[in-house]
Amino acid sequence: MSGKKVTCLDCGQVNRVPVEKLGSGPKCGTCGAPLMKAKVAEVDLATLEKAARNDEVPLVVDFWAPWCGPCRQMAPQFQQAAQELSGQARLVKLNTEEHPQAGAKYRIRGIPTMAAFAGGRERGRESGAMPAGAIVKWIRASV
Repeated sequence: MSGKKVTCLDCGQVNRVPVEKLGSGPKCGTCGAPLMKAKVAEVDLATLEKAARNDEVPLVVDFWAPWCGPCRQMAPQFQQAAQELSGQARLVKLNTEEHPQAGAKYRIRGIPTMAAFAGGRERGRESGAMPAGAIVKWIRASV
């Protein structure tokens, strides 16, 4: 069966989705949650690790913290980029204050930092707040 592996951000199950169905609202075969949401999802470290390792659809994580002014400024821009890239990439956020071990594991030196993963590898990284158009351009160039 052909398709792309996509980890459910709700239950952690790895699903195989036909490429032609990525943009039409595929759901998890285990829990029924949408797999390709047009909005940013908050993830924990375990879910991020599994998705970064398994997903064949680009996964872009924004490492952020609630006390970070530039992080809060970029949040609506990141959301806008998620809507524009719906069906092509998934954008998620990981709160480094709630998951401090993520900073060490992914060598995060400052926030906000975005990292793009696809096919089990980190494909790109960018630090600092960016407008939505620049985020989309960076993601398309990275993955």
